[in-house]
Amino acid sequence: MATTPARDGRSRPDGTPYPAARDESEWQARLDPQAYHVLREAGTEAPFTGEYTDTVTPGVYECRACGAELFRSDAKFASHCGWPSFYSPLAGDSVVYLDDRSLGRVRTEVRCASCGGHLGHVFEGEGYPTPTDLRYCINSISLRHVPGA
Repeated sequence: MATTPARDGRSRPDGTPYPAARDESEWQARLDPQAYHVLREAGTEAPFTGEYTDTVTPGVYECRACGAELFRSDAKFASHCGWPSFYSPLAGDSVVYLDDRSLGRVRTEVRCASCGGHLGHVFEGEGYPTPTDLRYCINSISLRHVPGA
């Protein structure tokens, strides 16, 4: 059975609690159905449909569920993959990583370190001309952009 934030509960992979953890009924009340599906059930929005796929406005990208700052616009790049792409999170401890074996291969899932919400995945070694050679492929619905922040 695949892991999801809703099934995993209120703690990080290392066992420490997520600071902004809530009961699933609270998440359902706070999030619209599509955001709940992605953030709490590890869903994925369709490619090229997300609000922030092509956004270039300077600012900070927060977790839509809890408001934690996750990425800065200066780390966003055009990967043309269908989802917003970043080469680095805002700070090393703003996200947590889990092995995702749901598609019959291992990928690295990225979650908000504050609430545990599913954000997307990170891929390495794809050859993009970025400082880290990483592509954080993030669902727009998982984010909220704060211009100029």
